[in-house]
Amino acid sequence: MEAARLHEYTDDMSEGLAIDEVDRPAATGPDDVIVEVEGAGWCQTDNHIIEGMWAEYVPQELPMTLGHENAGTVVETGDDVDLVSPGDPVICHPVQTCGTCRPCRLGETMYCENDAFNGLTTDGGFAEYLHTSERSVIPLPSGVDPVDIAPHADAGITAYHAVKKAAAELNPGDHAVVVGVGGLGHIGLQCLDAMSAAQITAVDLKDSALDLAEGYGADFLVNPTDDDVAAEIEAITDGTGAAQVLDFVGEDVTTAYAPEITAAGGDHHIIGYGGHVHEPSQALVNGEFSFVGNIVGRYAELQELVALVEQGDVDLHTSRYDLGEINAVAEKLEHREIDGRAVITP
Repeated sequence: MEAARLHEYTDDMSEGLAIDEVDRPAATGPDDVIVEVEGAGWCQTDNHIIEGMWAEYVPQELPMTLGHENAGTVVETGDDVDLVSPGDPVICHPVQTCGTCRPCRLGETMYCENDAFNGLTTDGGFAEYLHTSERSVIPLPSGVDPVDIAPHADAGITAYHAVKKAAAELNPGDHAVVVGVGGLGHIGLQCLDAMSAAQITAVDLKDSALDLAEGYGADFLVNPTDDDVAAEIEAITDGTGAAQVLDFVGEDVTTAYAPEITAAGGDHHIIGYGGHVHEPSQALVNGEFSFVGNIVGRYAELQELVALVEQGDVDLHTSRYDLGEINAVAEKLEHREIDGRAVITP
C-alpha cells in the first residue's frame, strides 16, 4: 500500500513526506482493528512533527507514517473484537491505550503509561490502511461520512476537551474569547456556542476566518490587524474582561493577551502551541488568572463530540486532497492558506 512517511526532520514543508510503498498492516493481535482509511485530517501538529518539535517529548522511530485524525471502514479485526465488524464505518481516537495502568483505570486515558499515538509515535493514517485497536475505534452513526468527520479525531476532541473545561466555568452574562478561528478554532467556537450561554468574541488575522466565525455563532469579531485586541475586549465586556479565553494559536503574541483580556479569576486556555508564555508572576497574582494547558481529549469526549455532530450542532469546514498532494497541503497550512481543515483522502 502507499503511505506518506517522514524520513528525516526538516523545516522545508515542500519535501517533508515521501510517498512510499509499504506492507499493509494485519490484525495479528486479539484486539487489533485494521481500518481502510477514507479520510485523514492534516493538522498543524503534523507540520511540527516534520520540524522535529516532538522529538524531545516522545519516542519517534523514523521512517514513520504520519496522520493522527483518521476515519474509514473496518476491514479486519482480531479474534476478541466485539465492538466492530468488517464493513463498519468508524472514527479512530489517535491514542491506543492499555486500559490497565492507573491513569486508564481513572479514566484519564490521555495519560496512559503504555500508549501508542498514531502518526506521532507509531504509524498513522496518511496511508491506505491503519492499524489500531478496539479501544480506539468509535462506530459512526448512519449518514455520517468518514471523510467529513475525520478531523474530529484530534482537532475536534482537542477543541471539545478545552471547551468542556471552559464551559463549566461560564455563566449566563459571562464573556468568552476564541483566539484563532482555524482548523481547531472553528470547531471550538461551535462547541462553545452549543455548550454555554456566554457571549463570544472571535479574534483572527484573516477576514475569511472571521466571516466563518460569524456564521458559527460569534457575537463579536476582532481583527488584530485593524484593532487593538485588549481595547476591543475591554469595550465589549465593559471593562470586566473575558471569563474564559481559548487560545487556538498559542504564539507569543496571543499568550501575551492574557493579563489584558482575561477577567479576574478567569482562565487562558493554551490549545495551539509553538510559542511561549512570558509573563511576570505578579501579573498572575494581580489578576488571579490561570494559564491552562490542553491536550487531545479522552475517548469518551470523542463519543460526546460525535453526538454533537450527529445532532447538527457542530459542522466541519473542510477541503479534500489526494495523498500525492500531501506536501502541498503542508505548505498551504504553513502559509495560513487553508480555512477550516484539510482532509487527505488516501
